[in-house]
Amino acid sequence: MAFRIEDIELGDDTGPLAELVACWRASVEATHTFLTPDDIERIAAYVPDAIASVAHLAVCRDENGQVVGFIGVDGTMIEMLFIHPSLRGCGLGSLLLDHAVSEHGATLVDVNEQNEQAVGF
Repeated sequence: MAFRIEDIELGDDTGPLAELVACWRASVEATHTFLTPDDIERIAAYVPDAIASVAHLAVCRDENGQVVGFIGVDGTMIEMLFIHPSLRGCGLGSLLLDHAVSEHGATLVDVNEQNEQAVGF
């Protein structure tokens, strides 16, 4: 399976943002087992704004052009990294991380200590 990473700007088109939010939700539901469904719904209310406000946003797309992961960088901080659960363990997180470092100068990341999978990554 071939993947491509591209920097994007969301602009006025809500389609890409909807794809990112869907990827976020699938990823969180699969990995953030410490959150309740109510927690996820509460957080989901501000996810679109959080994604739209990040300084640099890069997406990973599959060969069909579908978003399968994304990363957001602000300054030197990686603010978000989400991979669709169907493709976890395929190296997409590393590809996005490498992109954030090489293209946007990311050097810092902070993960929730309750997210054991992210800590391990």
